[in-house]
Amino acid sequence: MRLAPLLAAAALALSLAACGSSDDDSNDASGASGEGFPVSVKHTFGTTEIESEPQRVVAVAWSNQDTALALGVVPVAMPKVTYGDDDTDGLHPWVKDKIDELGGETPALFDETDGIDAAAVAKAEPDLILAVHSGLTKEEYETLSKIAPTVAYPDKAWGTPWRDAIELTGQALGKTDEADQLIGDLEQQISDAVAKRPEIQGKSAVMSWIDPSDLSKIGYYTAFDTRATFLNDLGLETPEFVEKASADTDQFFLEISAEKADELAGADIFVGYGDDAALKKVQADPLLGKVPAFERGSAALLEDNTPLAAAVSPSALSIPWMLDDYVTLLADAAAKVK
Repeated sequence: MRLAPLLAAAALALSLAACGSSDDDSNDASGASGEGFPVSVKHTFGTTEIESEPQRVVAVAWSNQDTALALGVVPVAMPKVTYGDDDTDGLHPWVKDKIDELGGETPALFDETDGIDAAAVAKAEPDLILAVHSGLTKEEYETLSKIAPTVAYPDKAWGTPWRDAIELTGQALGKTDEADQLIGDLEQQISDAVAKRPEIQGKSAVMSWIDPSDLSKIGYYTAFDTRATFLNDLGLETPEFVEKASADTDQFFLEISAEKADELAGADIFVGYGDDAALKKVQADPLLGKVPAFERGSAALLEDNTPLAAAVSPSALSIPWMLDDYVTLLADAAAKVK
């Protein structure tokens, strides 16, 4: 089960060149405060003051455009998708669908392969930068804040729960009521989906990564990674070994050697990126093959670099798009647990 590069942006390195705000009068930002403005949004680096209703929103990092779109705001610029883009248009299908639904124009796309492109962000002339789900450093936040008010993550890098992402984005956009409604709607959709597959309730699951080319170690996502917490939303429990390891780290991903594979016995289900061939290789390994979940095949496998593999890093738009398929995949794995 291979690591999906969903968080390639975790190695963010802002280009400091050409990052100043533009003086071009063509900026569409409104000078008049909308209803409910100004607003103050607290996050890990302090408080961001947003004086008037944003007119030119730019999203950076991962899934922040999803949240804005779900609240009815089409960003003027966003990162080009490099993972899970099945038609190579730079957009996830749920993003394209929502832009079409809103009748908006496709945002300008910038490349974040080597980190956030501050020059491209500045070129879009934003009056708000959304980085609610991101791994911004203090330096990177300060650089972006010189361009426009920037809202960073509330607590842990790459660990913003989807509900918090919606709440913070709603505050920044002046759409708190819409944000509350959206959270309620998504919670109802989740409840309805899991009610159809009761076999997943009470099972324990870990979001994992095993590289079939190197079975000397196994990786897993910690308890606060959004993919892991979404498993909890679906009624799955976090294994004790993940809880203990997560209490002592601020990392979203950890590894242990295969010699310690017996520590993984507490997981009923392994969720990961890969295919049946990769699982068979793991099952044949003298160490990892003895892990009960691998031995019985209770693994939920996400085909790498597909929209579904990207969607399970949950967002306001990806949740309804992938929910039924993901719950089915997990239920099929849970059915193998005796």
